[in-house]
Amino acid sequence: MSVDTATVKRIASLARIAITEEEAGRLAPELGNILGWIEQLGEVDTRDVAPMTAVIPNHLRLRDDVVTDGGVRDAVLSNAPQAEHGFFAVPKVIE
Repeated sequence: MSVDTATVKRIASLARIAITEEEAGRLAPELGNILGWIEQLGEVDTRDVAPMTAVIPNHLRLRDDVVTDGGVRDAVLSNAPQAEHGFFAVPKVIE
């Protein structure tokens, strides 16, 4: 795919990047090469390749999902300016 300087300027404008005419001329062939590589990747037959998230097998180490109170409520509430019934007491915000 061929990329001209007008296309480079348009992309730079959309990305809010200020470039000069010289920079646009230098970037045009580079972007064309990148798009050529992407077209080459599209030609690769991947029908027999299973989708994967990583190149090595990863297994998540999960812990048991157990509901607890944390066992530190009193220690946490000792830092509160005001506590009521085991909770932080805050001033009313809604009028």
